[in-house]
Amino acid sequence: MKTTQTAGGRTRAVIYCRISQDRTGAGLGVDRQLEDCQALAERNGWQIVETYIDNDVSAFSGKLRRGYRQMLADLDEGAATVVIAWHTDRLHRSPTELEEYINLCERRGVTTQTVQAGALDLATSGGRLVARMLGNVARHESEHKGERVARARRQKALKGEWMGGIRPFGWGLPTGEKRMKVDRKTGEEVEVDELDMMRAVPEEAEALRYWTDEILSGGSIRSLVKWCADKGVTTTRGNAVTHTDMRDMLIRPRNAGIAVYRGEEVGRGQWEPIVDEAKYRAVVAILTNPARIVNRGAQPKWLGSLVYVCGRDGCGKGVTVTQSGGRRYPSYRCPTGHGGGRRAEIVDQYVEDTIVERLSRPDAHDLLEPAPDGVDVGALQAEAEQIRQRMKDLGGLFGAGQLELGPFTEGMDTARAQLEGVTQQLARAATRDPLVGLVGAPDVRRAWKALDLERQRNVLRALVTVTLKTPRPGRMPDGGYFDYDAVAFSWKRGQQPA
Repeated sequence: MKTTQTAGGRTRAVIYCRISQDRTGAGLGVDRQLEDCQALAERNGWQIVETYIDNDVSAFSGKLRRGYRQMLADLDEGAATVVIAWHTDRLHRSPTELEEYINLCERRGVTTQTVQAGALDLATSGGRLVARMLGNVARHESEHKGERVARARRQKALKGEWMGGIRPFGWGLPTGEKRMKVDRKTGEEVEVDELDMMRAVPEEAEALRYWTDEILSGGSIRSLVKWCADKGVTTTRGNAVTHTDMRDMLIRPRNAGIAVYRGEEVGRGQWEPIVDEAKYRAVVAILTNPARIVNRGAQPKWLGSLVYVCGRDGCGKGVTVTQSGGRRYPSYRCPTGHGGGRRAEIVDQYVEDTIVERLSRPDAHDLLEPAPDGVDVGALQAEAEQIRQRMKDLGGLFGAGQLELGPFTEGMDTARAQLEGVTQQLARAATRDPLVGLVGAPDVRRAWKALDLERQRNVLRALVTVTLKTPRPGRMPDGGYFDYDAVAFSWKRGQQPA
């Protein structure tokens, strides 16, 4: 700010206005403060040389208040000798900030005038005492308000009510009613739909169920992100779905109608669950498993990349596809460099033909993994609810001072371990065999072709180990040069076919 020299020796003053939360974005709170501060300056005959405004910024949160910091810098340069505020709590709710302000006012001879609390003479010990007392009262009010808000939010969570925020993907069905909302970018009022956050949006709910089933069938997050891009599905903010967005949406407890408070499950919500809880638990177990292999690099373009293994001298390393034959065609090669290449398109077609033939046999149903014996999903879900209730009770006892930290920590660790075990059992019950959809299909090859590459690779991993041995040189008995006998199949399920 540029210092303004006023005429006739009038006192130079600055105005500071702040409001902690502006729900509408219209700035009406600071406008009212500004009017009252301007009236105070006019009554005292002061010349206003600058006005500083921090809208929708809390003084208690510790967030940067740009207007306030600029005011301090200008006052330190002698820009004014009076600060006008609506109330002292508009200036400070932090003792640390208050002491900095007192030191500056003493050094530069600045006085403080407020509309509601009168004058503060920080040049005297009495004035500083009053300022500190008002500051402590303001801080207490902020802390007390924070406690009330936290209790209200916890109560809402325990009741399973919607606690606000960005509309979660899957919920928010228009009620048919409209309301006015201030656009934060333009400051203009716009008409928007009133949403019922307890009801599911049909097309988004269907997408969530599809994504869940794909993960349970061996699909990848990357393939689902691509699916969203192809279908034009976006986040509720209208942005393209990223890998992180997809993962977060899949492991969100709300999908299964589970209420959460501060990261902990606290009971059943009152909204419509979209995904069966057993499936949800299974997806969480899959996506949070530390042993899960996640390839964030280039997406494989060939069926057997790093899945087929090298059979030369018992190597056993996964082969990759490189160019060979004067760069005329891609070939599978061992990454160690020993041995020759095998034509990738011929190997993949032979493996596909072999898998399709195996899954088309009358005994193909024997290849399906049996459902886990003795898994009672309902009982597991009830057990999980009991464990979560015990965790909530432990938290209540600890918060009330009726339980020491040691027993509380031990009890919570035990409960979490038990809940993890239940989750793993639910995952086993809900995870689909990747062969489902192929076995028993009227046209197995057509069903295979309908799978994306990642799903085909999952079938390959689950069903058979393909080993590329050293091929025989020269022309083969069929008249060609490709040695099919050097592609060995070791079946992981059922009897070895003849």
